Amino acid sequence: MAMEQIALSFGPARRTYTVSELSGRIRGVLADEFTDIWVAGEVSGCRMASSGHCYFTLKDEEAQIQCVCFRGTMRYLKFKPQDGLAVLARGSIDVYEARGQYQLIVEVLEPQGHGALQFAFEQLKKKLAAEGLFDAVRKRPLPRLPRRIGIVTSPSGAVISDMVNILSRRFPGVHVRLYPALVQGEGAVEAVCRGIQYFSRSAWAQVTIVARGGGSLEDLWTFNEEAVARAIAESGVPVISAVGHETDFTIADFVADLRAPTPSAAAELVICTRQELLDSIAGCEQKLVQGMRYRLAMASRELHQRGIERGLTALHRRIGRSQQRVDEFEYRLREVVRRALEGRRRKLDQVSTRLRNLDLRLRFAEARRRMQAAEGRLAELMRMRLARQRGRLEPVIAHLTQLSPLRILDRGYAIVLNPGGHAVKTPADAPLGTDVKIRIARGSLGARVTQAEDA
Repeated sequence: MAMEQIALSFGPARRTYTVSELSGRIRGVLADEFTDIWVAGEVSGCRMASSGHCYFTLKDEEAQIQCVCFRGTMRYLKFKPQDGLAVLARGSIDVYEARGQYQLIVEVLEPQGHGALQFAFEQLKKKLAAEGLFDAVRKRPLPRLPRRIGIVTSPSGAVISDMVNILSRRFPGVHVRLYPALVQGEGAVEAVCRGIQYFSRSAWAQVTIVARGGGSLEDLWTFNEEAVARAIAESGVPVISAVGHETDFTIADFVADLRAPTPSAAAELVICTRQELLDSIAGCEQKLVQGMRYRLAMASRELHQRGIERGLTALHRRIGRSQQRVDEFEYRLREVVRRALEGRRRKLDQVSTRLRNLDLRLRFAEARRRMQAAEGRLAELMRMRLARQRGRLEPVIAHLTQLSPLRILDRGYAIVLNPGGHAVKTPADAPLGTDVKIRIARGSLGARVTQAEDA
C-alpha cells in the first residue's frame, strides 16, 4: 500500500506587500500613534513654495524631521517660521509616499521661551518700520479746532461714554459721530478697518479716534494686526490711536498720526477748551492795547523833542504846526483804531462763521462787551491826550499875550501918531499946530500940538 507524502513547512508564511500597501500600513500605524503631538526643535531650511505651503526641518543635536505647514494653516499662524528659531510645533505624523519619508504636518507653531503674540508683534513692527510707515514725516498735524470728530470703538462700554463726557465738557457743541465696531474677538479686525475707511471715504470727520480700553496683549491684539495698521496709514484724515492704558503700546500707536496714552487723554488732546480759546482772544486784545499805547508814547516824545528845537522867532508858526500835528495825530489815531477795530470785527466774523453751529452766543457776547470796553478806554485815552496838548498850548499863548505891546496900554500909557502915521518920539516929529492921533487901550483920541519942550 503506497503511503501519501505530506509537505511540511518549518518557516513563517510569506506575505508580500506592494510599496504603496506598505506605505499605507506605515501611515496608519504612525497616524494612530502620533496624532496631536508637540515637537520641540530648531527651524532649519525654511522655504515658501509658490503654492503657499511652507516646508522646513525641525532638528536638535542628534536628529531631524521634515515638516510641512499647508497654506490654509499658514493664514492662522501668529508669526512666520524663520531659520534658527526654536519652536514648539503641534501636529501629526504623516508619510509622503513619493519619497518614502515621514513628515510632521504642522497645525500650530509657537516660539519657545517667547510668547507667540509678542514675537508676532515684533515681527510686524520690524516689517512696517522698514516700509516707512512709522516715519515722522508721515505724521499729519491735527486740526486746531475740529468741528467734527469720528470715533471707532465699541458702543457698549465706558470708553465712548467717558470720551463724549470729556468732549462735551471741554467744548460744548462739537459734533461727534460713532462708528460701532468690535474691538476684540472674531471679526474685530474687519470692523475696525471698516470704521477707519468709512471716516476716510466720507470726508465728514476732520480727525478720527480709534479707541479701546485696557487689557492683556491678547485683548488688544486687534490693534496689532497688519490690516488695521495699513487702514490707519491709508486714512485720508488724521488718526489718533487711543488703545489701552498708558503703558500699553500697539502697532496702531506707531502708525497713527498721534498716540494718546488713554481714550480719555485722546478726548483732551483732540480739541482745546473753550476757556483756552477765550484766553487767546484776550491775549490778542491786550497786545493791541499795548501797541497803541506805545505808538502814542512815541508820538508824544517826538512832539516834545520837536517843540524844544524850535526857535522863539517862529513861535506862532510852531504853535500852528503843533496844532496841525495834534489834529493829524488825532486823525491817524482814529484811523488806526478804526482799522484795528475793523480787523477785530473781521476776525470775530470769521470765528462766528466757523463756530456758528457750536452755539457760542455767550462767548461772543462776552467778547463784544470786552471790545466795547476797550473802545471806551481808547476814547478816554484820546480825550486825556488832547487835554494835555491843549494844556501845553494855553501857557504859550498866555506868554505871547503878555509880551504884546498892547498890554502896556492897559496900564494907562498911550501912543501918539503924527499925520504920517509914525509914532511921535521927539518934538520935531510933531511941530506946533500939528494934528496928532493918540492911541489908548480902548480906542483913540484926536489932538493938536500947542506946546513943545525938549527933554
